Amino acid sequence: MPRQSAESTKRSILDSAYGLFYRRGFARVGVDEIAALAKVTKRTLYYHFKSKDQLLESVLELQLELALVRVREHEKHYSGSATRFVSVLFSELKRWSAKPLWSGSGMTRIVMELADLQGHPARIVARRHKQHVQAWYVDMLRKAGVPSPKERAKELHLLVEGANALILISGDQGYADTAARAAKRLVGKT
Repeated sequence: MPRQSAESTKRSILDSAYGLFYRRGFARVGVDEIAALAKVTKRTLYYHFKSKDQLLESVLELQLELALVRVREHEKHYSGSATRFVSVLFSELKRWSAKPLWSGSGMTRIVMELADLQGHPARIVARRHKQHVQAWYVDMLRKAGVPSPKERAKELHLLVEGANALILISGDQGYADTAARAAKRLVGKT
């Protein structure tokens, strides 16, 4: 069997780690399990990533890049009035949260899991991700003609994160509808 290239090996490790971290959390997954799923030795894993913390940071960096690409690819689906933007945003959250084994926003969950480690590199990546998301909200609200788009974007972000957390806690996707109604009141009839 031919050997994988260094890049494909690294990507296999990242994909395996992402799947495990997303399903079970950072602390509950060991490097032995990641290596086994990626079909590499632990030594190979540590050749590519000096620590489990660096692996988590790299996983989140990759997810940040992929998320930004996905948002830009589907942006026209969200475009139009502010009401349309909000409706699509929360209907997508509702659809996403109804998937089997859904466990909320990975970026938010990892920050909660690492709450006592303020300078952890994964928290820095997650913060950057949320800043990109909020900047996208500002851009979309500005294009829709919403007054004070920066302030409305912060409020919208709070509603999205809150709905995400409450759906995860309660299992009730109706929180997406409730948050959408509140967000529509925030952005007005533009």
